Amino acid sequence: MTITQMLSQSALLTLLGMGVVFVFLIIMIICMNILHRVIHALKLDKEEPAATAKKVSTPSQSDNGSIIAAIAAAIRAKSND
Repeated sequence: MTITQMLSQSALLTLLGMGVVFVFLIIMIICMNILHRVIHALKLDKEEPAATAKKVSTPSQSDNGSIIAAIAAAIRAKSND
């Protein structure tokens, strides 16, 4: 097999591989658009009402003081080592 034949075969294989990836990406985009339309048609893209949504607790001002104290104690203990 000559170098010219090997180069032409490698170019063909490269183009074939790139074509397969391109076709896969096109199919994936089409499937995602179809899925988007189905979800939108079934109204599954709406958020939960605020009453049933889980509430995330945020630390209060008193909690911040205890957190700061714990951090300060950890730093002091680390610096004493």
